Amino acid sequence: MQVITTVTDTPFHSGWSNERSVVTIGVYDGVHRGHRAVIAQVRERARQLTAKTVVVTFDRHPASVLRPQSAPPLLTNIDQKIELLSGTGIDAVMVVPFDEEQSHETPVHFVERVLVNSLRAKVVIVGEDFRFGHMRQGNITLLREMGERHDFTVEPLPLVPRTDGIDEPVSSTAIRRALAGGEIDTATRMLGGFYEVRGQVVDGDKRGRTIGFPTANVEVPREMCFPSDGVYAGLYRRPNGDEHMCAINLGRRPTFYRNADHALLEAYLLDFSGDLYGEAASVKFVAFLRSERRFDSVDDLRRQLSVDIEHARSAIHGRR
Repeated sequence: MQVITTVTDTPFHSGWSNERSVVTIGVYDGVHRGHRAVIAQVRERARQLTAKTVVVTFDRHPASVLRPQSAPPLLTNIDQKIELLSGTGIDAVMVVPFDEEQSHETPVHFVERVLVNSLRAKVVIVGEDFRFGHMRQGNITLLREMGERHDFTVEPLPLVPRTDGIDEPVSSTAIRRALAGGEIDTATRMLGGFYEVRGQVVDGDKRGRTIGFPTANVEVPREMCFPSDGVYAGLYRRPNGDEHMCAINLGRRPTFYRNADHALLEAYLLDFSGDLYGEAASVKFVAFLRSERRFDSVDDLRRQLSVDIEHARSAIHGRR
């Protein structure tokens, strides 16, 4: 998959000749089942037309520029998003820088600059609720009007419904809400895979080591979405690709601290011993085990951790 980081660095200047493209546009946070349904249709139409497939996305969530105080937490950073998109079989992803200047671009100018001049779009496929451009003034109607002028068609797709009886479509917002409620199975179904966060293993207070359960303290950027505080079964991947089952404590450790200002992610790797400090870590949430709570003694906590570890092992084996 080709990654285009500027609009002028087009695939047609990199060995694609003068081929047309089938394009979809969106934030694609999480690259969830709804996104994948759109991409599947993009690939099918491109096959029919012998065209290239392109996902146009942004280097950050537009809300982080437009309304930073209320921007939603991210399900995927840009690197994760590109990795997930590369697994969908598309030919290219165009990452459009989104800043204050970009936020003022009119829908008409965006279509001409990106879809027409750069990507030579033949078909544009988006969700039926798609909005874009300054003040979200662009919509399906405008896209169709522009298509008549510039020789592309627009194919809006219905949103993918949830499969758990809830009458709403799969969306990044619904996934964030499920994670906030500790509903890991629900989030997994909508994502099409386990929710994953990434960070670096940093020094902690080493309390886990003193009670016989050494953990990797993974420092995840604050802008990422966190599940609710609690204990989870998970999978921990090291930079060398090794993956280990783990029990995750995500929270403020009330047994030791009364007023911790933010949640900490601690992962206890099952059947592992070694030094993880300074490593990049990937942690996937497989199952919710229990809420975080305060214990009367360290011994009570130690006994519960032993139970948590066995529950984590069983949960992972049941969902892999």
